[in-house]
Amino acid sequence: MLITAKGQVTIPKHIRTAADIASGSEVTFSLDGSKIVITAVTSHVKNDRRAKLRAAASKVRSSLSPEFKQSGAQEIMEFLRGGQDYSSRAEVRRK
Repeated sequence: MLITAKGQVTIPKHIRTAADIASGSEVTFSLDGSKIVITAVTSHVKNDRRAKLRAAASKVRSSLSPEFKQSGAQEIMEFLRGGQDYSSRAEVRRK
C-alpha cells in the first residue's frame, strides 16, 4: 500500500467494515513500538447526512394525515400549489 505525498493511505474495505469505520468516522493514531495503531473513536458515523434525512422524513411521514399518506408526490404538490397546474407555465418559460 502506498502513502500519498500528503501522508494519506486508504484503509481496505474489509478492515473498515470489521472496525465499523465509515466516511466521517473519527479515528486516533498511536504507536506500539514500530507499529502504527488506528483506533475508532466512536462506532457511529459522525455527521451522517443520510441518517439525519431519514429521521426527518420519518418525522414528516408520521405527522401526515391519513389522506396524505395515501397520496403520491404529484397529488401532494398539486394540493400545496392550490390545485393549479404549474406545468403549463413551465412550458411557456422554456419557449
